[in-house]
Amino acid sequence: MEVNDAMVDKLAHLSRLQFDETEKREIKNDLQRMIGFVEKLNELNLEGVEPMLFMSNEVNVLREDEIKGSISRKEALKNAPLHDEQFFKVPKVIKK
Repeated sequence: MEVNDAMVDKLAHLSRLQFDETEKREIKNDLQRMIGFVEKLNELNLEGVEPMLFMSNEVNVLREDEIKGSISRKEALKNAPLHDEQFFKVPKVIKK
C-alpha cells in the first residue's frame, strides 16, 4: 500500500488536524514504515498456529457480588455545592 498526499490529507481531515508540508513528509514516512511492518508479518508461516483470543488462561476473573452499606440521600447531598432536597444540581451544559 502506498501512502500519498491524498491519504495524509484525508487522515488529517478525519482527525481534525492540520499539517504543513514538512510535517506531511514526516507523517508519510512514518505511515509507510508502519504499513511496511504490518506487511512484513504476512511473510510469516502461520500454518497450524491457533488464533489467540486471550493473553492468559484466566477468563473473566471477577469478584463476587457483595451487598455493602450505602449512605443516605441526606449524607450524599451534605457536601454538594448546589442541590435541592432530592438531587444534585449542576450547571446546564447543552445549549439549544
